[in-house]
Amino acid sequence: MKVALPRTLIRLLIVPVAAALAVLLGTAPGAQAATDLSEVGRSLRESPVYVAPGATDILSASDAEALADKIEDADKPVFVAVLPADQPTENLFRNLRTETGVTGLYGVRLGDRFDARADSTVVGPRGVRNLVAAAQGAGDAKAQLNDFVDDALRTIDGSAPGSWNEGGGEVPVGGLITVGAVLAAGGAGVYALSRRNRRRHEEEQRAALEKLRVVVDEDITAFGEELDRLDFHPAEAGADDAMRTDYEHALDAYEQSKRLMAAARKPEDVKAVTQAVEDGRFSLAVLAARREGRELPARRPPCFFDPRHGPSVADARWTPPGGTARDVPVCAADKARLDDGLDPAVREVDTTHGRRPYWEAGPAYGPWAGGYFGGGLLPGLLVGTMLGGMMAGPAYAADYGAGYGDFGGFEGGDVSGADFDPGDFGGGFGGGDFGGGGFGGGDFGGGF
Repeated sequence: MKVALPRTLIRLLIVPVAAALAVLLGTAPGAQAATDLSEVGRSLRESPVYVAPGATDILSASDAEALADKIEDADKPVFVAVLPADQPTENLFRNLRTETGVTGLYGVRLGDRFDARADSTVVGPRGVRNLVAAAQGAGDAKAQLNDFVDDALRTIDGSAPGSWNEGGGEVPVGGLITVGAVLAAGGAGVYALSRRNRRRHEEEQRAALEKLRVVVDEDITAFGEELDRLDFHPAEAGADDAMRTDYEHALDAYEQSKRLMAAARKPEDVKAVTQAVEDGRFSLAVLAARREGRELPARRPPCFFDPRHGPSVADARWTPPGGTARDVPVCAADKARLDDGLDPAVREVDTTHGRRPYWEAGPAYGPWAGGYFGGGLLPGLLVGTMLGGMMAGPAYAADYGAGYGDFGGFEGGDVSGADFDPGDFGGGFGGGDFGGGGFGGGDFGGGF
């Protein structure tokens, strides 16, 4: 009888066994000149760190295990391979990425040299060069790889591939009897780690939702006040069926937004709330036009600067500080301000750095904005802003939901096979050559 075990436990069992077999078979470090990258790829799909049989003198099994645990605990798509010094380097990163087939950041220690590449959807070429440069002076392989991994875990936002946490293979029950005590202790540790990671993620989601709840409640309250100010009575003189339908639609949207927010359990649930509020506000705008005998407004997105301003009346050219110009939907009041050279009335929210515009706040505001500016409009509005950059990050969809337009390609940790940009993994090994010239155009010096 065989049972499936978590990959972390399998690694705990296999590492000492492999070392013993190497001794028994007379395999000395460095005896294997080249490593089959298909084997490296298979290994990295199961664990974030691979040390070739001919490179065990570079990084010990215990150090490799500790490094793998650190990456897995952070749940990031960081891959590390330690290979012999005479490993062929032609197309090394491209072939390794093809064999692994997973979107992420790949660091390779080759003898005493180190280099890295990454899918640009995880971290851009400049970011990779910075990580490599910072790690090159860190000392021996253990110090260098730990420094690289520590910096990478703070830099990238992707999620680890699910295969790291899946059952990784079958082990005979007879073997379990031999190592039962190890498995019991290890199993408890893996279970505890999995629960801790899940709890941490759930706590982060709850904290983000509570921060967002304040803003959404303000929106719902403002919408309710608009309903009161309109002071429409279905039986009032001049009221017709079309007006009553608009008013009923607005009331339904108001009640729906309150129900949806009460039921929200994660930030992405907020998108439906702001969609309801936006829909209700437009109904009020149509109702007001009917009562006043004006031309009915066209269906437009709300004011970009603050959706509480109501439906926009035009698009205006606007440039965020330090950003590029773009056309944004604006209400009549903000259009007048911009025409007069004044700043628009911007919606600000609480952040750790004080009150800031919502597009400079955290990623939880993505679903909030997505409900107001759907249909692929949002990416163009947010390009170059902090929120736009966060939503383009590889982990955003996993944490806060998707459906707000095309913000990027594969998510970090996704299985893409050979479908990736070869330019991200081109260039020679070492020397800062990433196929795009020197380090950041020479801003911070050359290679090593």
